Amino acid sequence: MRHKPKSHRKLALFGASVAIGALALSGCGNQKGQGNAEADSGSSGDGDVTIALLLPESKTTRYESLDKPNFEKYVAEANPDAKVEYRNANQDATQQQQQFEAAVTEGVDAIVLDPVDASAVSSALSKAQAKKIPVISYDRFFEGADYYTSFDNKKIGNLQGQAVLDGLEDEGTDPTSGPVWMVNGDPKDPNAADFKAGAEETLEDAGVDIAASHDTLDWNPDDARQWVEGQLQGDGEEPIAIYAANDGTAGGVIAAVNKAKVDTVITGQDAEVDGLQNILKGDQYATIYKSIPPQAEFAANAAVALAAGEDVDGGTTYKDTPTDFVEAEVVTKDTVKDIVGDQIKAEDICTGSVKELCDDAGVK
Repeated sequence: MRHKPKSHRKLALFGASVAIGALALSGCGNQKGQGNAEADSGSSGDGDVTIALLLPESKTTRYESLDKPNFEKYVAEANPDAKVEYRNANQDATQQQQQFEAAVTEGVDAIVLDPVDASAVSSALSKAQAKKIPVISYDRFFEGADYYTSFDNKKIGNLQGQAVLDGLEDEGTDPTSGPVWMVNGDPKDPNAADFKAGAEETLEDAGVDIAASHDTLDWNPDDARQWVEGQLQGDGEEPIAIYAANDGTAGGVIAAVNKAKVDTVITGQDAEVDGLQNILKGDQYATIYKSIPPQAEFAANAAVALAAGEDVDGGTTYKDTPTDFVEAEVVTKDTVKDIVGDQIKAEDICTGSVKELCDDAGVK
């Protein structure tokens, strides 16, 4: 496929909707497009515009249930003749590089990449640049992208750190009265470093003693659980709170502390169904709600524009890259009801023993 020459006509994306719509980081079911298999495209049109969407993994449910379908939807709205080729790397950086290089070889018109390992992107990126194929950095930043859209991840870390402080305050616990542990995300994920930095900043400013910290490989809840179990078997003081970088790792933390019968404040991120259920059960204090559709819309509009040879401006810049950020917010038991709507449904959360808890929390 021949790539279209650039026309240098600019398109500002900042006007795209960033209102926080109701959504869920929920359920996976059967997953298409994983590995090298191609999923069904985001458009039924037979146009000559092809956009590759390369997502990193499926353990975090948002990618299959929210990012992919919303991206496909907004590409179809922006250009009904555009085709989306989707692949998921299953947390394998080598496999993702092969997927990226295959997209370059096929001659796609734009690539949207959420990298498994942002430090390993440069080699494949240079091949796209040699063919003048624009590349969008989606959710996780990497140098050399033509455009970037995500959340302000250090700010999210600040929100997470404040949630720890708020949870301790709700329990009447002085945040300086005991140790706090941090269960961070995957060290290969640049977002995890930003979450960690923001949370540390907020906690340290409040005088918190961060007594132990762990980077969770591949965001694996079992890794988080095993680390916490090992810490609890030591001779140190039990933590008054445990920061968890997302709801998956928070689930691992919860399993470990419940097994040891330790009562502590636990926070997470992503507003996944399991996380929201844990909040309603009282096992988790808070999560971070991130509206995925606006992020997918920013990426889709940028991809369609860049594929057509247009330049793209964002609402801001991040490391000299045109960027659009989407806002995020803290969710606790009192506010779960406020994020239920089109994307996150009460019936997904309110199952089994949680149904009565939903009634008590006004989740309908």
